[in-house]
Amino acid sequence: MLEHEFQCPYCWESITMLLDRSVRQQTYVEDCEICCNPIEIQVAFENNELHAFEANDIEQ
Repeated sequence: MLEHEFQCPYCWESITMLLDRSVRQQTYVEDCEICCNPIEIQVAFENNELHAFEANDIEQ
């Protein structure tokens, strides 16, 4: 697992999430721990290192 810090696309607060290095590419939705809005997380690992990370708002 890798702890990764980023900015929420809704409230702009800095939050952290644990990312699973055992899954090479993944997309999932997780709520912001501050404002509770859903964030679409896209993660890619290469050679067990974080290669790409995106945190996007979900149009509601």
